[in-house]
Amino acid sequence: MSDTAAVVEAVREALSQVNDPEIRRPITELGMVDAIEADGGRLRVKILLTVAACPLRDTLQRDVREAALGVEGVDAAEVEFGVMSEEQRKGLQAKLRGPGQAEPVIPFNLPQSRTRVFAVASGKGGVGKSSITVNLAAALARKGLSVGVVDADIYGHSVPRMLGVEGAPTQVEDMIMPPQSHGMKVISIGMFTPGNTAVVWRGPMLHRALQQFLADVYWGDLDVLLLDLPPGTGDIAISVAQLLPTAELVVVTTPQQAAAEVAERAGAIVTQTHQKLAGVVENMSWMELPDGSHMEPFGSGGGKTVAEALTRDVGAEVPLLGQVPLDPRLREGGDAGVPLVLSDPDAEASRAIRAVADQLAVRKVSLAGKQLGLTPTS
Repeated sequence: MSDTAAVVEAVREALSQVNDPEIRRPITELGMVDAIEADGGRLRVKILLTVAACPLRDTLQRDVREAALGVEGVDAAEVEFGVMSEEQRKGLQAKLRGPGQAEPVIPFNLPQSRTRVFAVASGKGGVGKSSITVNLAAALARKGLSVGVVDADIYGHSVPRMLGVEGAPTQVEDMIMPPQSHGMKVISIGMFTPGNTAVVWRGPMLHRALQQFLADVYWGDLDVLLLDLPPGTGDIAISVAQLLPTAELVVVTTPQQAAAEVAERAGAIVTQTHQKLAGVVENMSWMELPDGSHMEPFGSGGGKTVAEALTRDVGAEVPLLGQVPLDPRLREGGDAGVPLVLSDPDAEASRAIRAVADQLAVRKVSLAGKQLGLTPTS
C-alpha cells in the first residue's frame, strides 16, 4: 500500500469515530463520507449532508476536521459538503429503520425494545405537570441514560421553551430527526407551527400527530421515553393507550384535595386501558420560608390520598413516588430553558425530583435473541 493510500485508510478509520450530531451514529456507517483525497500532508474530505440546510453543519465540520488532523501525516484538512441524492436518503432511511421495516412502526412496541415509556398525566391544568416532566427527563439524562421527550400536549405545547429547544427538526425523506437539548431528544408540534399559532384540530388529527411523533421520528436506542400529556382523559390519553399499550402512567397532583380528586380520575383511566400506574408525584407540596420553616399553601396529603385511592381502584399498589416543594426557580428554569435539576441539582426540589427519577430509571431487559443457557432434560 502506498503512503497516500495508507493515510486515506487511516483517515477513514478516524472518521468512523465521528458521529453525526443528530443521528448519533458514525458518519462512515451512514454513508456520509463521499470522498477522501490526500496530497502530501494536505487532505480534502467531502461529506454528504442529508439536507443542504443541516442545522448542525458547523459541528460536523469541526468534528471531521479534528479527526482528520489527528491522523499522522496530515498537516492540513479541508472539509467540503455535498447533499445526498434522493436514492441515498432512501437508503439511509432504510438503514435507520432496520431490516424488514420499510414502513414506519412504533419502535417502543417491538419485542426487542428495552425502552421504558412513561406518560406523565394530570387531572387538571396548573399542577406543574410539564415542569415535572422536563425536570424528570433532565434528571434521568443526568444519570447517563438516553432520554426522549414527546410533547403530547398538542394544544398547550410548552416543552420546547422549557428545554430551550430552538432548532427545527431535520427530515430525511419521511423520517424526522428530533432536535436535542441538554442531551435529550425532543419533539413537539410547536416545532412545526409558525410563531405562537394555535393548533385547532379534532381527535383524529391529534391521534395522527401523536402517531407520527412515535413512528416517524428517529429516536434511536432510548432508555426512557417521557410523554407530557394534556390534562384530563381526552383524545390524547386514549391514543396513548392505543399506540403505546405498555406505557406506564405517572400522575401529577398538588396537595389540594380538589386537585387530588381530579387526579384520581386521570389515573383511574388505567382500569379501562389496562395500562400500568408507575406512581404519583405530589407537586407544590410546601414552600420553605426564610426562617427554615415550611408553609403549605395548597394544604397537605393530596398525593397520598391519590396514591391510596388508585391502589384501591386498580387492586395493586400505586406508590407516592415523591413530594416536590414549591420553588420559584422551577418556573424560572422553565422560562429560561434550563431545568432546575441541571442548574441547581442540590436544590430541595431538584433532590426530590432526582429521587423520583431514581425509581423510574430501570431499563427493561429483552430476552429476544439471547441465549438463555437452558439445557433440555430427557
